[in-house]
Amino acid sequence: MKTVAAHFGISEALEALGIKETNEGTLTGCDSFSSSGSVLESVSPVDGKLIGRVKTTTNEDYEKVMQAATSAFKTWRMVPAPQRGEMVRQFGDKLREKKEALGKLVSYEMGKSYQEGLGEVQEMIDICDFAVGLSRQLHGLTMHSERPGHRMYEQYHPLGVVGIISAFNFPVAVWSWNTALAWVCGDVCVWKPSEKTPLCGIACQNIIAKVLKENNLPEGISCLINGDYKVGEFMTKDTRIPLISATGSTRMGKIVAQEVAGRLGKSLLELGGNNAIIVTPDADIKMTVIGAVFGAVGTAGQRCTSTRRLIIHDSIYDKVKNAVVDAYRQLRIGNPLDENNHVGPLIDTDAVKMYQQALEKVVEEGGKIIVEGGVLSGEGYESGCYVKPAIAEGKPEFKIVQHETFAPILYLLKYSGGVENAIDIQNGVAQGLSSAIMTNNLREAERFLSHAGSDCGIANVNIGTSGAEIGGAFGGEKETGGGRESGSDAWKVYMRRQTNTINYTTELPLAQGIKFDL
Repeated sequence: MKTVAAHFGISEALEALGIKETNEGTLTGCDSFSSSGSVLESVSPVDGKLIGRVKTTTNEDYEKVMQAATSAFKTWRMVPAPQRGEMVRQFGDKLREKKEALGKLVSYEMGKSYQEGLGEVQEMIDICDFAVGLSRQLHGLTMHSERPGHRMYEQYHPLGVVGIISAFNFPVAVWSWNTALAWVCGDVCVWKPSEKTPLCGIACQNIIAKVLKENNLPEGISCLINGDYKVGEFMTKDTRIPLISATGSTRMGKIVAQEVAGRLGKSLLELGGNNAIIVTPDADIKMTVIGAVFGAVGTAGQRCTSTRRLIIHDSIYDKVKNAVVDAYRQLRIGNPLDENNHVGPLIDTDAVKMYQQALEKVVEEGGKIIVEGGVLSGEGYESGCYVKPAIAEGKPEFKIVQHETFAPILYLLKYSGGVENAIDIQNGVAQGLSSAIMTNNLREAERFLSHAGSDCGIANVNIGTSGAEIGGAFGGEKETGGGRESGSDAWKVYMRRQTNTINYTTELPLAQGIKFDL
């Protein structure tokens, strides 16, 4: 790592995160939950260099982790919620100290821009702040009983062990969305990060392990396992884990949902997106271009909220198309740690192949490529993971347009007539995560947000499809899975609900006026 990585301080970042190089050339961390499995290599898509190696989790290792987690839960659930919030507050402070180092690791191991890496760590800090306040507001409801001398209310209790399966594109933020809320709710967590970004997982575990040790708390409150889908199956099949929160593809989510449902467990699914921006004749074109381009090329099109489709009214179609194409000419593609670049690499060469196949398919179906794609090579592109953001003209019914391709490909689609026609196109896909409309027309905006409007979990007006804040519940409908994470009342999924009735009289009247005299 004496090339670009060293120049940008990756070695120093790893050291600051407690990930150290051994004599064997491997990188280690998270000693409490070290594993005896096979070696998993982390290779950076930035320059194709090996960052480090970690051990995957065996069945025996997993049992040790679960024993630690289930034991820790018995202690953690009895800690008052505001004190649990204090632990999360300290974790947030540690993240503030490690923000630059962790942001660099996210950028280097995943490939997103350094600014986006820092933004992801900021999301972690924000959700910690949110959770600290929440720790004093885990409220239930009180309702009137129909029986005299009775009090009835609802309360929430911790679920137990929460299993978290996260994806490579947000290697740390999505974990924190789950853990920060689960911890203040009194749960403990077992996390399987993506096998493509294992070092980010080790870095986070090192940070929280230090907080737990400083507070004399059981280390099993936060557990880490590493490996591919087979390791994830340990959790999905485990009846000791009442909730599995899984982020990834729709294909993966269907497998997880079936497995967890088969044992009557709960699943929180954040799956695929095929997000669109509707551009009406009353749109601000400058705002539209900014929102559409960032949404389409940010994280190299590897966000679940990335903009895939631009649905443009025919009266302004050419104007918008030309403006977006001009903006693409200004994009700089290269090392994401260089803040002069807009677009970094895809996660690996398999993602590059899917990108290439998608461009081929849109032409096969009769579409037209108006901003050529392609794989970049030569100096600075040695990893083989850098591609050109592409734009294609197509039709809503194209199979490839209906499909989510995790790459920077933007489809331009044309609509005529009223905004309801654009909404029909927007809703005419299997996914339902994020959506947006660009318009200064109040009626169009309200129609888009109405019962007859967007069918997505997220619907925005005059902003793009990506860049959600932690204060609102995040998630989508249809093949996106229906889960909700982060803000609002998403905390309730991490708890079990209980209705309580207390009789403080000397009589025992029955509900519904039933008589049962002895």
